[in-house]
Amino acid sequence: MRIKESRERGRPRGRYHKLADYTSLEYIGLISLKYELDPTAFFNSLIEACQRQESTCKNLSIDCRMKTEDSAVFLITEGLNVVAQFPLAKHVLNETNPLKEFAYIKKTIKKPDTEKSVNSQIKDLKVGMKRIKLKAKVIEISKPNTVFNREGNFNLVANAKITDKTGIIDLPLWNKQIQTIVVGDTIQIENASIVVFRGERQLRITKTGKMSIVQKNKN
Repeated sequence: MRIKESRERGRPRGRYHKLADYTSLEYIGLISLKYELDPTAFFNSLIEACQRQESTCKNLSIDCRMKTEDSAVFLITEGLNVVAQFPLAKHVLNETNPLKEFAYIKKTIKKPDTEKSVNSQIKDLKVGMKRIKLKAKVIEISKPNTVFNREGNFNLVANAKITDKTGIIDLPLWNKQIQTIVVGDTIQIENASIVVFRGERQLRITKTGKMSIVQKNKN
């Protein structure tokens, strides 16, 4: 005689029958992986925070914000930055090292790509592109003009033309940037974007971008 196995569809396997418990433990496992914490030490720090209101684990501060009969709510911070806030059932806190069942997380998460980004070519630049890295030679710099902003303050702007042998593109230079480079310099630009100005493509260095000289004009 066969005994039918009863299992609700969609629920995770293992001893955690509630999806919320499984999700919380998986989330805790991800935090321990991201911040390079020992999972057991991190889980024990949660237990300590539940008992004493607060605890620490490496650079993370753990506060137990609220406790009910069935669960506790934890706030994880790193300095002034909030890392996470989540509830955890008390019956899970009473388990012995429940995070060991989530060791597979390390195998499924890809490590960030640490390879250096490749320089773009001017011929491939299209309007709307962002985070552009480009190495090019300065072939022309216009005479600076004065422009006024909405607050009534003035700025100096000059238009430079740069080339990488695949094409030529305009690069506006503002204030101190104008004195930084001269015609003949080879420059490295990072975190730039492509816009249209007066019908022409233009490479603009964003607020978080930078421009540096990699080879000065020898003349």
